[in-house]
Amino acid sequence: MSATYRSVEVVEPGGALHLVDRPVPEPATGEVRVRVEACGVCHSDSQIAAGYLPGTVFPVTPGHEVAGHIEAIGPGVIDWHLGDRVAIGWFGFYCGTCYRCRRGDFVHCQRSKITGAAFPGGYAETLIVHQSGLARIPDVLSAIEAAPLACAGVTMFNSLRHTGARPGDLVAILGIGGLGHLGVQFAARMGFETVAIARGAEKEVMARQLGAHHYIDATEADVAAELRKLGGARVVAATATNRAAINATVDGLAPHGELLTLAVLDEALDVTPLQLINSSGTVHGHPAGVAADTEDTLEFAALHGIRPWVEPMPLSDAAAGYDRMMQNKARFRVVLTMADSANAR
Repeated sequence: MSATYRSVEVVEPGGALHLVDRPVPEPATGEVRVRVEACGVCHSDSQIAAGYLPGTVFPVTPGHEVAGHIEAIGPGVIDWHLGDRVAIGWFGFYCGTCYRCRRGDFVHCQRSKITGAAFPGGYAETLIVHQSGLARIPDVLSAIEAAPLACAGVTMFNSLRHTGARPGDLVAILGIGGLGHLGVQFAARMGFETVAIARGAEKEVMARQLGAHHYIDATEADVAAELRKLGGARVVAATATNRAAINATVDGLAPHGELLTLAVLDEALDVTPLQLINSSGTVHGHPAGVAADTEDTLEFAALHGIRPWVEPMPLSDAAAGYDRMMQNKARFRVVLTMADSANAR
């Protein structure tokens, strides 16, 4: 009898999550098999499970916040070894030969593959991934800590470091959820004067615990006016999926300020040309990042003590954990753990 592993699958778009047994696969050329120890549950998983992402192959195994170790290596794999601790994020493959890759723009590879959509993801005890999708995990991070940093973490760190903000500049994080609670930590450790914006006075203690220097309660204050009192925001990183809340920050940008849109929101924003002209402002989005960006994120988090706040749940409870995340009942991140993950480093 061949060896099997447990995997969570969605059979058809919008279907329920089911736990199944599958034969253990062997890695092909350029691939490794990873023994999964932890996998974060991201809101984007719902877009994949619903079939909204082009290229999704059903039945699909979601999960693109993966941490584990290499347990098998295929032909042609270079510089990776059995036992190496690795993380896999949203971008699980780039070809290295297309127009974008040849110019170093790997995140826009024309043949890119999304983990948990184009190939089975981390809601499973094992997965096969190309070596281009691997990031090394520092020893000081546990698998449970590393997993959310492979998507939520790299989204915040990589986007902030590509803005025009410099140490000492005012940077505001709108929303303190799965993305935002990491964004506050990264912004503060990157040397920015950090403003947390959320709803409710009770969140101020948490925001300051995460490292915020200022807190704005959006239910009581004019957000833009409060940002202007502080000199204006060089960057507003919008992680809240609330159109009105994002709109309310635009007039709080400093000259040459940037509205960084990170929340997955398909509604149009109300930003006028006049608002941007007056501030020489910009509005732009930023994808998470490829494996090298994830590795940078993990190293920075390890060095500066940045950690996600998580709720671990066993793989057998994946459906409940998924529902908890999608209904916004979890405190920042549900992380699925495998049978042997209690001892995972």
